Amino acid sequence: MRILFTGEHDESVRRGVRAAAPEASVTFGADLDEGIEEADAVVGRVPDALLARARRLRWVHSPAAGVDGVLSGALLDSDVTLTSSAGNGAIPLAEHAMLLMLMLSRDAPRWLRAQAERRWDRYTHGELAGATVGLYGLGNAGLDLAAKAKAFHMRVLGMRRRAGVPAPGVDELFGQDDLPRFLAACDFVVVTAPLTPATAGRFDRAAFAAMKRTACFVCVSRGGIADDDALLDALRRGEIAGAGLDAHGVEPLPEESPFWAVPNVIVTPHNGATTGGTARRGVRIMLDNVGRFARGEPLRNVVDKAAGY
Repeated sequence: MRILFTGEHDESVRRGVRAAAPEASVTFGADLDEGIEEADAVVGRVPDALLARARRLRWVHSPAAGVDGVLSGALLDSDVTLTSSAGNGAIPLAEHAMLLMLMLSRDAPRWLRAQAERRWDRYTHGELAGATVGLYGLGNAGLDLAAKAKAFHMRVLGMRRRAGVPAPGVDELFGQDDLPRFLAACDFVVVTAPLTPATAGRFDRAAFAAMKRTACFVCVSRGGIADDDALLDALRRGEIAGAGLDAHGVEPLPEESPFWAVPNVIVTPHNGATTGGTARRGVRIMLDNVGRFARGEPLRNVVDKAAGY
């Protein structure tokens, strides 16, 4: 059995891999162009051109939770099993969403401007208690955010592809066909869904028009789920009250992007889950799957390639 790892991995990770699959032939920092024909598994991205030569390949693991950068057309059409590190960044993503909602409800940038000017600026601001948050996507991050929002005494609504599946901490579930009613009920709409063909551009002009004028839009998962032009127009027209954006349609966000200068927008650089904890959880998921693959056991976090997550 031969397993190839792309990228750099420290010695502690290498030891973990060897312990998980002691009988396997493992190559770190692999040149896929040279080794792909004999590989049984790859941890990392396999370009389409190489996938055609991967005669023995049975498994590809994405070190990231999202697979939109890994799930190419060739991999989608193949029999190769794809797994992800879904769940590794759920905790910090939910924390980041709470941070953005708190900053928006309190107009925190106003305090930061006053501090920079050494100016004592007290004002009446909002609170999260009693507000309704709608979670677009109820995977690991969405469910963790639901628990955190309930701890802040918020009402939690949820929208997911499988509306009949129970969701702890969610007061009411909505199906995908009920988006306007879902949006109209929210004071905050938080996107925690993956980017897939079904979610791309889902937040268009009609979606933002369905939101309350006092509501805020927050995106912490993937850019491209919102139509940037529609979002910018809704903000400028006052159709929504503000936005907290960690994930963007174009990354890095270009210097000339108008989002930097919109007064009711908080921009962070897709940094919400960049924590040591995320990295450690991702390694644990990967090592668990390496051991399962070596023993011939069912893999964890198998991606539904047709659905995109």
